[in-house]
Amino acid sequence: MNILIIGASSAIATATARLYAQKYKANFFLVARDEARLSALADDLKVRGATAVTIKVTDFTDDAAYPQWIEEAFTAYKTIDVTLIAHGILGDQEACEKDVNKMKEMMFINGFSPLAMLTELANRYEKQGSGTIAFVSSVAGDRGRSSNYVYGASKAVVTTFLQGLRVRMAKLGVQVLTIKPGFVDTPMTADIDKSGPLWAKPEDIAVGIEKAIVKGKHEVYLPFFWRYIMGIIMHIPHFVFNKLSL
Repeated sequence: MNILIIGASSAIATATARLYAQKYKANFFLVARDEARLSALADDLKVRGATAVTIKVTDFTDDAAYPQWIEEAFTAYKTIDVTLIAHGILGDQEACEKDVNKMKEMMFINGFSPLAMLTELANRYEKQGSGTIAFVSSVAGDRGRSSNYVYGASKAVVTTFLQGLRVRMAKLGVQVLTIKPGFVDTPMTADIDKSGPLWAKPEDIAVGIEKAIVKGKHEVYLPFFWRYIMGIIMHIPHFVFNKLSL
């Protein structure tokens, strides 16, 4: 099995890569910004059973470079069975409200950047005629909330894009999976209080991702109970929702 992971040094991506190394002895093409962390992950995956690991250090703000390293991935392994896109930032809602450049940065990294990657990947998978494209979105994209609506919007735009891409690729035998985690204990959420019962570990999310791919799912909430939580949140009337601090 050949796997391309974009944003490979993120906690969810790392946990997923470890699972695939142990369970499938997979070959990996890992893309991220930090060479030291990528190299350490490559060594870790080999110890866990990965057959081969190739790393690519890149600056995700350079969207002109995307076609090049996507080409490198498909050249390295001919067929890419699974692509997982897990790169992004949580950002600062208050900073985005006050500084339009901060808002634009968030929308580029979490929104436009994945759309550009997905477009390049879709054309590759169209020729390949098989495989899975999986994107780590968020439950935050289901409904705009005052506490994180810029982040939520950046995820929502990709989620909507994936809905259309899924229809296009289904005719070709390619799975397009939208992954919607809730609260996950990662370095990105290090400054957030985790005393509540809703927090999950990256390893839990990785197990859910692998199961969703195997089952051919098109969308998965992780952990599963977030589907019901968001179902409630999405149906709260506006006159009530506007009074809540969510």
